[in-house]
Amino acid sequence: MPVVELTAVSKAYGGVPALADVDFRFESGRIHAVLGENGAGKSTLMKLLAGVVRPTAGTMAIDGRPVSFSSPRQAKAERIVCMFQELSLVPDLTATENIVLAPSDGRFGFVRRRSRGRAAEMLARVGGERIRLDLPIRHLSLADKQLVEIAKALYCQPQLLILDEATSALTADQVERVFAVLRELRADGVGILFISHRLHEVDTIADTVSVFRNGRHVDTFPAGTRSRDEVVALMVGQRLTEFYPAREGPPPDKDAPPILAVDHLAWEPEIRDVTLSLRPGEILGVAGLDGQGQQHVLQALFGLFKGVRGSMKVDGRELPQSPHLAKRPWPGLALVPEDRKTEGLILPMSIEDNLGLAALDRQGSFLGGTSQEEARAREALNAFDLVYRSMEQPVGSLSGGNQQKVAIAKWLAIAPRVLLLMDPTRGIDVRTKAQIYRVLRRLAAGGMAIILQSTDHEEMVHLCDRVCVFYRGSVNATLEGDSLTSERLVAACLNLVEGATA
Repeated sequence: MPVVELTAVSKAYGGVPALADVDFRFESGRIHAVLGENGAGKSTLMKLLAGVVRPTAGTMAIDGRPVSFSSPRQAKAERIVCMFQELSLVPDLTATENIVLAPSDGRFGFVRRRSRGRAAEMLARVGGERIRLDLPIRHLSLADKQLVEIAKALYCQPQLLILDEATSALTADQVERVFAVLRELRADGVGILFISHRLHEVDTIADTVSVFRNGRHVDTFPAGTRSRDEVVALMVGQRLTEFYPAREGPPPDKDAPPILAVDHLAWEPEIRDVTLSLRPGEILGVAGLDGQGQQHVLQALFGLFKGVRGSMKVDGRELPQSPHLAKRPWPGLALVPEDRKTEGLILPMSIEDNLGLAALDRQGSFLGGTSQEEARAREALNAFDLVYRSMEQPVGSLSGGNQQKVAIAKWLAIAPRVLLLMDPTRGIDVRTKAQIYRVLRRLAAGGMAIILQSTDHEEMVHLCDRVCVFYRGSVNATLEGDSLTSERLVAACLNLVEGATA
């Protein structure tokens, strides 16, 4: 008997259908992947199962017994636990308090000692044993917050576990640790609904795959029985023959003087003696396990840290250590942070107002006016094919992928010479990823220098000219040409590869 069965389920918001006549089965003891673009109905499906919303029509049954949830509490009573992509953590509470908060495991606001022990056990199980349990969540990295969110879900002892982009901020070793736990849960009879835009992760972990498109259940099939191109065609309704676009024009000139030169950079203990260079038109990747310093290098370049030692030069001149000065026409840096909702955008503000934020201090900058910056921002949005109603629409009302497009276009408005990208495709669908990849190729072909930090190894391999792999705060290996493969990149992240090419 299936754990969950939906029959002819529909859900509409204000007359706009989000799910239409969906029949769907989700069995225990299996990992069932759900794929689809943003807006395909995946999130609405999750919310129905988790009791966040109720269906407009149709029925849902658990083990053959009809159910109707009017609240998440009722779903949890059936041991249905959902981890949403947008983390539901309380910033001022500690990791322990957030983990035990879901089942309200305590009295009068106090956490039992036994509960603290179980919280630590769950966190260690998913690879978070180094996370301080007494530290407020706001001080953790995005990857560590995601591990706390997963541990919180496991703490509830689910019989049906729903994971929405649970690994989007995790590195390859962390993903494998989480996958090992999911396989243990599957062996114990837990049903797992796994939603991800990383198709290689689906290939690795899923038993069954279902594809949704435009609110409808398109197909369900055993994992591994469809090619990557066939799966993408089901998701978007057409084949993406160039998911990773080819380079436009010749490769960067290796003899050209670097636009950016970093020499013996240090901000201990996170950054230790980092030396690298970046040429015009080059896409340089920075990779590594979580917490190895690669993210901090991008932030140091943009002037976010005090006490940085070493040399950082653009055009042979020392970089000013200030974000305000870094984004001026010289040196012309732009930083797209990894968390668009808290660091990249102001969600209640309109699309137009967000697009003008990076250019606020420039003469003739826009926020309702006209300028070169406004023209460039709109040109970038057209290249990204942004889906929106009007420029006055709050940016928080857009899908995650469209929010990311605005977060990038905001910086393209100032025509940067060096673009620093922190995991720019985290948690977005394949069509949006392909659009971003095409824009990055076009920018590089026009001479812009790009540093791309990503947790997606395939992205590194197919987009970057070179990849600097970080380990314990310094560059452990530099891969390019034939040495730049997924297998070698993973090995370098684990410190199993020595040296590299110049």
